[in-house]
Amino acid sequence: MDDVIWHLYILRMPGGMLYTGITTDVARRVAQHQAGKGAKALRGKGELELVFHCQAGDRSTALKLEYRVKQLSKKQKENLVIHQPSCLNDLLTEMRQKA
Repeated sequence: MDDVIWHLYILRMPGGMLYTGITTDVARRVAQHQAGKGAKALRGKGELELVFHCQAGDRSTALKLEYRVKQLSKKQKENLVIHQPSCLNDLLTEMRQKA
């Protein structure tokens, strides 16, 4: 199981809030969230939109990236969604340096 690729994803709720998570299968996880399974924060919130996803490497790296993205401001997360960087690590390092 060492070769499993983890992904970081961001969902937009109808009210505009963004939810960040990690998974090994983005489509399956989004379907689970939409069905009300998984994160309590998303239950009953209506239609969810996948607005960002990228490969994050192994589980440990994915967890670290998830934490870093969750620390970003809403504006920084929206920037991430708009620009869809190919390398999330580089972007997060750059954002941290500017902060």
